[in-house]
Amino acid sequence: METLITIKDLNVAYQEKPALWHVNMSIPANSRTAIVGPNGAGKSTLIKSIMTLIKPISGKIDIDGKDVRHALKRIAYVPQKGEVNWDFPATVLDVVLMGRYVHKGWFKRPNRQDSEIALDALKTMKMEAFRNRQISELSGGQRQRVFLARAIAQNAEIYIMDEPLQGIDITTEKLIIDVMKALQQEGKTFVVVHHQLDTVEDYFDHAVILNKTVIAQGPVEAIWNESNIEKAYYEMSGHHD
Repeated sequence: METLITIKDLNVAYQEKPALWHVNMSIPANSRTAIVGPNGAGKSTLIKSIMTLIKPISGKIDIDGKDVRHALKRIAYVPQKGEVNWDFPATVLDVVLMGRYVHKGWFKRPNRQDSEIALDALKTMKMEAFRNRQISELSGGQRQRVFLARAIAQNAEIYIMDEPLQGIDITTEKLIIDVMKALQQEGKTFVVVHHQLDTVEDYFDHAVILNKTVIAQGPVEAIWNESNIEKAYYEMSGHHD
């Protein structure tokens, strides 16, 4: 598979402690890639580094061979639910329309075409009936559907998602995976921080096992085994029986 995202010797510190060190990895184009590892492994730090939300000490992140800063418009970011102010007064449709601002700038009002794109994205996520609801009134699963709809409305090539399946209902979980697979058929690439070890093989075709550095990476069928999981979750974390 063709490489889309290349990370070379990435080193990141958080509050003067190493959060990631010597991370070297590549993510194939048109893949569903899981980023997996124990709590504190640096998974969110990795995602935020790709999004240029965190400045690394050193290292290089490229998309298609060019610095990631030149490719941010190609990326849709779905943050962790805990990082969003859900009390912000906005309707579901308002939130999804935010995905269009990448193309327009913040000061141009959305036009009819933008609204149609946003409504189509809501239909994809089975949320069109909620379009006039306040985002604060929705359940966790519904909010996650809306945030993925916003990413779809952006018409990005790369979707970077931080624990999108955490704390949601099974119906929403299955819908998100089905939508990911459908969008992959259209040439999209997904990089997803994921915490459920038992679903990695069903939901993803590529994985990076991380614990501050890369333990293993590659096609799921090649690297998803007890040995690599134990290395990340027990040996590297210092948990020995």
